[in-house]
Amino acid sequence: MRAARLIKMVLLLQSRPSMTAAELAVELEVSERTVTRDALALSEAGVPVYADRGRAGGYRLVGGYRTRLTGLARGEAEALFLSGLPGALRDMGLEDAASAARLKVSAALLPSLRDAPDSVARRFLLDAPGWYQEPETPEMLAPIAEAVWDDRMIAARYRRGDGTEVERELRPYGLVLKAGVWYVCAGAADAFRTYRVDRFTAVAVGEDRFERDPDFDLAAFWSDRSHEFARSLLRAETVLRLTAAGARRLPYVTDRAAAEEAIAAGTTDADGRLRVVLRVENEEVAFGQLLGLGPEAEVLAPDTLRKRFAEAARGLGELYGEDLP
Repeated sequence: MRAARLIKMVLLLQSRPSMTAAELAVELEVSERTVTRDALALSEAGVPVYADRGRAGGYRLVGGYRTRLTGLARGEAEALFLSGLPGALRDMGLEDAASAARLKVSAALLPSLRDAPDSVARRFLLDAPGWYQEPETPEMLAPIAEAVWDDRMIAARYRRGDGTEVERELRPYGLVLKAGVWYVCAGAADAFRTYRVDRFTAVAVGEDRFERDPDFDLAAFWSDRSHEFARSLLRAETVLRLTAAGARRLPYVTDRAAAEEAIAAGTTDADGRLRVVLRVENEEVAFGQLLGLGPEAEVLAPDTLRKRFAEAARGLGELYGEDLP
């Protein structure tokens, strides 16, 4: 978009004494002719872009010109990067900071670009929670978010999955919103761990700040741990015979990665059906998932799961038998 390119051009010239048309063209990924037109447009709009001619010439801003984008406070600048997540900003208590940041950015734009924020808002919205879920804001999210932003230690009481509560001294490095559920990635005494925010029953933000590990990458950490967690749930196996349609539909009714792995390692029987060994969470979950494949999947093992499908088939036969030819 030209609006974004013009802003980037001003910021580039603001950060360097001078840049040639060729250098700007590379940075902006446009032609030198486009750079010339953009510089003219900025000049006509009141931005003092000056062109030095000659072999060593280039473009520069005169008179110590600075955009008002640098007027953002640190908290506003940080909140601005989350401005596409209005619900998350509200939950973390950053809605006012983001609003102030957006106003400052809008005021710094050229008059012809003032409608850019509204234009984007009319065209893009990120709705993080999953379908059929009423998102709830965890009670302890705001103090945890405060500690994350300010690198402060927290003393917390946390409820484990079995219902027992433990006390922890944590270094909260980052927050993750996954399908409407908040998690905090934090350093404990021994290692980094992931905690569900809605399981914290008490949080006290300390006065002491912790020193961040410069090598900690939140996105990489979450990717690794979430993958490990998903795999750890698949503790059982079932053997299936699938039709071609069943093989196509399997990734849509069960864990996609496990289904694709099973299909890739499967073998074809004499009748053309694919025999696979599928990792599943447990027999109860597998029954509910695979039932949706109907006759496109035959359970061979374990025997207890096969018997459940046989009982379901008999029940369906009794229910619909009178309608069969």
